[in-house]
Amino acid sequence: MKWTFYPLSPLILALGLTGCQLTSNNTDNTQLENDENTVIEACDELHKNNEAIADCELARDGVIDVIHPNDDVLEEIVDTVITQETEAEAVITDVWERASKEFALAVPDDPRINAQKSWYLKHPEYMARVVKRAKPFLYYIVEEIEKRDMPMELVLLPIVESAFDPFAYSHGRAAGMWQFVPATGKRFGMPQTWWYDGRRDVVASTQGALDYLTYLNNMFDGDWLHALAAYNSGEGRVMRAIKSNKRKGKPTDFWNLSLPRETRAYVPKLLALADILKNKDEYAFAWPEVENVAVIDVVDIGSQVDLAFAADLAGITLKELHGLNPGFNRWATSPDGPHRLVLPIDKASTFSQALAQIDQKERLNWVRHKVKSGDSLIKIANKYHTTVNVIKQVNELDGSMIRVGQAIMVPVALQELDSYSLSKEQRLASLQNRASSKQKVRHTVKAGDTLWDIARKYKVSTKQLAKWNGMAPGDTLKLGKSLVIWLEGKSDAGITKQLTYTVRSGDSLSRIASKFNVKVADIGKWNGLNTKRYLQPGQKLKLYVDVTRLSSSG
Repeated sequence: MKWTFYPLSPLILALGLTGCQLTSNNTDNTQLENDENTVIEACDELHKNNEAIADCELARDGVIDVIHPNDDVLEEIVDTVITQETEAEAVITDVWERASKEFALAVPDDPRINAQKSWYLKHPEYMARVVKRAKPFLYYIVEEIEKRDMPMELVLLPIVESAFDPFAYSHGRAAGMWQFVPATGKRFGMPQTWWYDGRRDVVASTQGALDYLTYLNNMFDGDWLHALAAYNSGEGRVMRAIKSNKRKGKPTDFWNLSLPRETRAYVPKLLALADILKNKDEYAFAWPEVENVAVIDVVDIGSQVDLAFAADLAGITLKELHGLNPGFNRWATSPDGPHRLVLPIDKASTFSQALAQIDQKERLNWVRHKVKSGDSLIKIANKYHTTVNVIKQVNELDGSMIRVGQAIMVPVALQELDSYSLSKEQRLASLQNRASSKQKVRHTVKAGDTLWDIARKYKVSTKQLAKWNGMAPGDTLKLGKSLVIWLEGKSDAGITKQLTYTVRSGDSLSRIASKFNVKVADIGKWNGLNTKRYLQPGQKLKLYVDVTRLSSSG
């Protein structure tokens, strides 16, 4: 690739400052998007400039486009898990140093690598943030790569993919630390169900990523750069690029292939990181150390378990447990497995011994639901935040027919759903309720709605709309889904929170609506209720409440 250099302009001089803003610990998603667009516009105007290449490439193709919706939460979890390390008998060394001694991939003197290297070297605060996320899982990943005798540079791939965030998602529908799209995730052993998403499970996704990379390496006859490029853009695209070069009599190595811009930057990023880590002393780069000891263990639990119950048994908080097990979407592990939990290593043995003494039926909280007129398995499942299949399995039902007066046993969350702050619903609620200077509007999806139609209605981009609601632009919308839109202007809506309210004796919909300053019709819509029917004590209702209005109303 030939590079043309242009004189610096005032616009490009701003890139250095903009780049710092892009990696600031305090930058919110809205500012991040604005800064990203500023850099991209500058790149488009100035084409290629040696000083600006790194900022341009990262803004276009890097981890900036990956969303980290739970970053502060993860830092809390990391701090707790790491301080709970046991005393290790092994000599304590830096696991990054251990990895870098095994680096073997050649790092050529190439403008694309140099550009990426320049960006990382100018932003040490970015690497400090990434390494903090990596701490609980880094030793495990290094061990898995060593077991397979694969290039140790692969330990850097989660930095390029997600900045080591298992909760990260991108607008190409990729999720997790290793950023698998749904189809490839299923192909390599990562099921995605109502209860569980294996792409976010650090154990499942690490195994799947190494399986996929092994497959790609074999496909490309041992060429790891081709394999890495295919991991990013797909094996078909890389194979077509190789065949095209062969027909034209051109070299077929990675550096000479015609590949998407993102992929052209992707491999250089990994090689740039490898060079910096291996030669960090020469670069005087403060790559944060991580002790070369295991801090997590994988525990077999044998059956479904409430995460709040498991956290209490392990002696850690629910947030800490869910942070180490981000694959679980709901308040419990999946009834269909995997039946395992990742725990701090000093808690694992005691937890296993205690769990072995508890009957499987006691690992979940149960309610006895008496079927009423109008009930269906779907309605009961929605009410108790579980699935029809679970109810049928527990009650040994062959079909979906139930009768009035029939007693149905249903597993329910041990704590209020708000307590499961890293469940899928609560992550979305947190994302949608982030403080903003803009006006917050809710849109309930109706028949025929598409993201494009809704975005056009509110005069926002589909990418913004998707980002505000934890979606990809191509995702299918479900009827009744509540979307958040942030519009220009001061918000009159205050701060909306999702609450779970337990109906008390004497409660009515109008009384609850009055108490929380919401409409009866909205309560019915949020919970799929017939507003003319009576409420039952103990019934749980999902409410979207403006907490600023609530507090001011006394």
